[in-house]
Amino acid sequence: MSLPLDAKIVVGAFLASGTVHLVRPETFEPLMPEAVPMHREVIYASGVAELVCAVGMLHPRTRRLAGLASAAVLVGVFPGNIKMALDARKTRNQAYRAISLARLPLQLPMIRAALKVARAS
Repeated sequence: MSLPLDAKIVVGAFLASGTVHLVRPETFEPLMPEAVPMHREVIYASGVAELVCAVGMLHPRTRRLAGLASAAVLVGVFPGNIKMALDARKTRNQAYRAISLARLPLQLPMIRAALKVARAS
């Protein structure tokens, strides 16, 4: 089975985001909810998880598990996206505000795409 376009988008997003998590973790620190301990370590771990999930979805033998794990990662980072959107309301930067709000509804199709990969494998 070849990956459908929506799953390829998830793979690409995870490859890009996972790399940024590891190379520029400070980018994600403002998104971290206060209740989450060890912010930097969690950022690194989520970056590794995104990269592992992306690579796993590319290989047919690991695609099912990677699809399920990808959906779990997307659900797990959702509180950070909510915090980002709430914090963005306080800024005058309209582009940042728009991006922050747009991320919220985009999570659902990404979760669906990851689950579709898992079901089809």
